Amino acid sequence: MRWEGGMSELVTAIDHLAAEDPSELPRGLLAEQLVELHWQMARLQAQIARRTSVRPPGGEREYN
Repeated sequence: MRWEGGMSELVTAIDHLAAEDPSELPRGLLAEQLVELHWQMARLQAQIARRTSVRPPGGEREYN
C-alpha cells in the first residue's frame, strides 16, 4: 500500500462511517466497519512510523 493510497482508504472509511446513522445499522455490520477502520488506522500509523524513522522496520528500537 502506498502512502497516498493508505490516506485515501482511511479518509474513505471515515467518510463512510460519518455518513451513516449508527442507530440504523445492524450491530454486526457496525462492529465490522469499526474493526476495519481500526486496522486501516494501525496500518497508517505503521507507515508514518517507518517514513519518519520513529521505529526501524521490524519494530526493533535502537538505544544509544
